[in-house]
Amino acid sequence: MSTAYISIGSNLGDKQNNCEKGIAALNRIPGTTVTALAKLYKTAPVDFTEQEWFVNTAVRVTTDLAPHDLLIQLKRIENAAGRIKSDIRFGPRVLDMDIVFYDTLVCKSDSLEIPHPRMHKRRFVLRPICDIDPTAMHPTLNKPVKDLLDSIRDPGQDIVLL
Repeated sequence: MSTAYISIGSNLGDKQNNCEKGIAALNRIPGTTVTALAKLYKTAPVDFTEQEWFVNTAVRVTTDLAPHDLLIQLKRIENAAGRIKSDIRFGPRVLDMDIVFYDTLVCKSDSLEIPHPRMHKRRFVLRPICDIDPTAMHPTLNKPVKDLLDSIRDPGQDIVLL
C-alpha cells in the first residue's frame, strides 16, 4: 500500500458539499481508503483571480493503485461531479482533485507530475496538509510542509477556516 496526499477544492455550486462528495467518492475506490482529513478552508483564488473564492481541503489516503491509475480515478470523480474542461487555466471548477504527494515518488509525465509542481507556493494546498501532518516532507525540496507554508509571503493568498 502507498500513501498519497490529495488536495481538493471547489468554487462552483455548493462548494463544501462538492468537496465532501469528492472525499466520499475517494473512499469508494477499491483499494483506496481515506486515512486523514484536513479542515475546510475558504480560500482566495490564485493566478486567475476574477472568480469566486474556493473551499479547499486535503486528505491522506492509502491506496494500492499506481499513481496514474489513482489520477484516472480522480478525474472520473471530478467528471461525475460535473466538472467540464475550460479554456480558462486555473478557472472556476465544480471539483478539483490533485495528487500532491505519493509516498516519496518523484515523477513527471505529460499527464502527471509528483510532487505537484506548484504545491510549495500554494497556501490553499499547504495549510490543509499541515492539518494532517505538518512534518510531511517534500521529496525534492527536502523540507516539511510546515516550513514551506511558513515561507509563503504572497499577501494575495487569503485563507480562512470555515
